Amino acid sequence: MHPEIPFLAYVAVLVGALLHASWNVAIRSGADRRMDTARLVVGGSVAALLVLPLLRQPAAAAWPHLLLTAILHVAYFGLLAAAYARARVAVSYPLMRGVAPLLVLVAAIGLFGEPLHLLAVVGVGAVGIGVLLLRARLLPGEEGALGYALANAVVIAAYTLNDAAGARLSGAPMAYALWTYPLTALPTVGWLLRGRGLGALLQPAPGQSVTRGRSAVLLLRGMAGGASSLVSYALALWAMTVAPVGQVAALRETAMLFAVLLAWMFLGEHPSRRGIAAVVCIAAGAGLLR
Repeated sequence: MHPEIPFLAYVAVLVGALLHASWNVAIRSGADRRMDTARLVVGGSVAALLVLPLLRQPAAAAWPHLLLTAILHVAYFGLLAAAYARARVAVSYPLMRGVAPLLVLVAAIGLFGEPLHLLAVVGVGAVGIGVLLLRARLLPGEEGALGYALANAVVIAAYTLNDAAGARLSGAPMAYALWTYPLTALPTVGWLLRGRGLGALLQPAPGQSVTRGRSAVLLLRGMAGGASSLVSYALALWAMTVAPVGQVAALRETAMLFAVLLAWMFLGEHPSRRGIAAVVCIAAGAGLLR
C-alpha cells in the first residue's frame, strides 16, 4: 500500500511552511542580517525555555541526536545569515530549501528503509524543480551567496535526517524540537556576535537612532521570529513521526510559495513567468505527495 501523508500531518507541515517563510523574509528585510538572526535564536530560546517545563521530556536515547543537531544548527544559522547578507530571498532561499529535500529523499531510503514509490519520487522531484526554478537571475555581487546557500542545503539535509531519527526515539517530538534552540543558542549567538558584545542585540543597524522603543521592537521581532521558527520545526518533526521523512521534507519546501508571496508583498520582489511556472510545479508536487 502506498504510504500517504496523513491529512493532519499534511496541514501541519503546510502551516509550518508558512511560518518558516515568514521568519526568513523577516530576516532578509532587516538592515543587519547577522543581528536579526541572533535575535531570532535568542527569542526562540526564551520561548522554548518557557514552554519546555510543561512538556514531557525526550527519552535518553534522543539526546545524542539533540547534541548533534545543536552543532549542525550553529552552522545552519551562520550560513543562513551569510547567504542573506549577499543575496535576495529569491536567490538564497530556493537553493537552500530546494536541494535539501532531494538529498533527504535519497538518504531516507537507506537510513529509514522507506519504500521508493513512483508518485512520491515524482512529487519530490516536482517540488525540487519548482523551488530551483524560483531562483532569480543574479544581480551584481550575489554570486557570493551561492556557495553559502548550497553548503546550507547539505546542513539542512543532515539535521533533517538526524532529527527525524531523534524525534522518533524521543517519544516527545515537540519537546525535542524545542530543545534545539537552547542547546544551539550560546555557540550560535557567540558566532554571530563575534567582535560585538551582547549589547548589539538591542542596537539598531548603523544609521538608525537608538531609542528605548526601537530596542523593544527589535526584541519583539526576535521573539516572534524565534517562536515562528520553533513552531514550524516542531510541526515538521511531529509529521516525520507519522509520515515518510522524505515526503514530509519535500512538502515542507512549499514554504517557497509563501516566501515568494511575502517577498512580493513586503520586499518588492516580483515573480517572473518562470516564477509562476515554478509555483505550478510546487503545487503539483505537493498534491502528488498527498
